[in-house]
Amino acid sequence: MSSVLKTRNLCVGHSEKALLQGLDLTLEKGELVCLMGPNGSGKSSLLHTLAGFLPKINGSVEFLTGEPMEKSVSVVLTEKNFHPDLKAFEIVSMGRYPYLDWLMQFSGEDLEIINLAFRSAGISHLKEIRNHSMSDGQRQLVMIARALAQDTQILILDEPTSHLDLNNRVEIMNLFRRLAHEQGKAVLMATHELDLALQTADRVWLTDGNGNIRTGVPEDLVLDGSIDEVFRLKGFTLKTGKVDHMVTSNKSIALHGEGYSYLWTKNAIERMGFSINPNSGSVVQVYEKEGVLSWRIGAHDAGTIAELLEIIINEIS
Repeated sequence: MSSVLKTRNLCVGHSEKALLQGLDLTLEKGELVCLMGPNGSGKSSLLHTLAGFLPKINGSVEFLTGEPMEKSVSVVLTEKNFHPDLKAFEIVSMGRYPYLDWLMQFSGEDLEIINLAFRSAGISHLKEIRNHSMSDGQRQLVMIARALAQDTQILILDEPTSHLDLNNRVEIMNLFRRLAHEQGKAVLMATHELDLALQTADRVWLTDGNGNIRTGVPEDLVLDGSIDEVFRLKGFTLKTGKVDHMVTSNKSIALHGEGYSYLWTKNAIERMGFSINPNSGSVVQVYEKEGVLSWRIGAHDAGTIAELLEIIINEIS
């Protein structure tokens, strides 16, 4: 990988009030970087500074793409200032403006890139829909498509998955990962999607609320305790990726099985307040017979987890 952006001793903030300082950061070609941290810790200010919308307090930002700014960086920020009567196609096509001459006419290649941006964002059906008729989620996808149409080496995005449902959030995160890995783009996005970021990002920039940024691969920041320290997660164990269930019963259950059915059965039993103990005399067996998933506890059989929980409550509680 090669660097496309570097900062040196960068200090960002508003009205001389520094939110982040002493930043020596590097953004590499072909990587997806997720910028995360507490609210008010300077994430948006950093993105606005890198994009050239907010003056830096000190230090430098250096672009190494070899292209002018408008052909180097495409930006998706939280502000939506487009006229309400503009159609989605008109908004997305603005991404091609840096490449047009004074006649402002789209070439066949421009139109292909615009249509590809619509398809990549999954919104080809919105081309003729006006801005005022779109939902917040649709408007967000249009802004992402506009950035894709600009076809730059660097994408900077502030909460691009906000207002999207889970399916679209996953799809967009995977899209950014493909853009980085398959097309060699550098993607920097601020996000609160901690679970998705940890599974898709190549690197994380983690603001700690004290003016600093810690960087590293997601797994290292989990294992060294940095993410737990910064987010102070309550009731959620990051190293296991599970909500901490409260044990409310003095009785335990031994669980035998494997795969996803075992994991979800374990989750259901623990959610009901029982602990899992391999030495317990109450044994739940998860098994599959002739392609049908079933559960057995003692002399009782269940065809669903709901039935299993009812048996446990009646027989063990």
